Amino acid sequence: MKSCVALALASLACAAHAQSGSANWNGFYIGANAGQVNGSSKMTTSVVFSPTGYFASSSTPAISSSGTGKVKPSGFAGGVDLGYNWQSGAVLVGAEFDWNSVGANKTRSASATYPCCAPTSYTVTEKSSIGDMMTLRGRIGYVHGNSLFYATAGGAQARIKLEDQFSDTFATAKESFKSSKSKTAAIYGVGYEYAFPKNWSLKAEYLHADFGKVSGTSTNLTAFTPPIAFPSNTFTHSSKTSLDLLRIGVNYRF
Repeated sequence: MKSCVALALASLACAAHAQSGSANWNGFYIGANAGQVNGSSKMTTSVVFSPTGYFASSSTPAISSSGTGKVKPSGFAGGVDLGYNWQSGAVLVGAEFDWNSVGANKTRSASATYPCCAPTSYTVTEKSSIGDMMTLRGRIGYVHGNSLFYATAGGAQARIKLEDQFSDTFATAKESFKSSKSKTAAIYGVGYEYAFPKNWSLKAEYLHADFGKVSGTSTNLTAFTPPIAFPSNTFTHSSKTSLDLLRIGVNYRF
């Protein structure tokens, strides 16, 4: 996707040299965009030792070590935007709201042998997902002919989802955790937009946001057949997620 955005920027730059005139950016605009979300999530799964619990004392630090890692959720993003520009000479100030449907997710799985009880083993599975996102941002830019170079910053809200599971081969132990939260964050980036005749424009844009941590605990560990519950072995799960959004879009100015 990075190469696609670079190609779009190069194409717009060529168009800027090929055409003359100066665009009028003042007023409302609406548009649509599509691109690629590349995220990064630091995942953790840990469990406390309990003398009345299921695990040996050497097992809990091993599980915590296996449950620490990174995933890179990625996927398509597409949506719509609405904005307003104020232009004075070569200076442009604006505001933009957009909504994007995002389908970015990634799963990691880590398995290891119990230190106490070889050859039996356990597996930690963690999945991070980034869902629909909205942003409200300001834009400040420099107008040169039909070209607009701008920086943008504001607030974003996205749905961050965490899905984890634990299992083993010692006594068919199982534990699971799910959390889906709407998280807010500062978002910022840069972009380039080129105005074509009849009020149409094409843009390429990069945005970055850090949505922080989603976390929670579970006490639903069971083992053996029939299942026996071990609520004293509390699991803690967390995911710290950031994203980079690369997209191109088309706008119509009124």
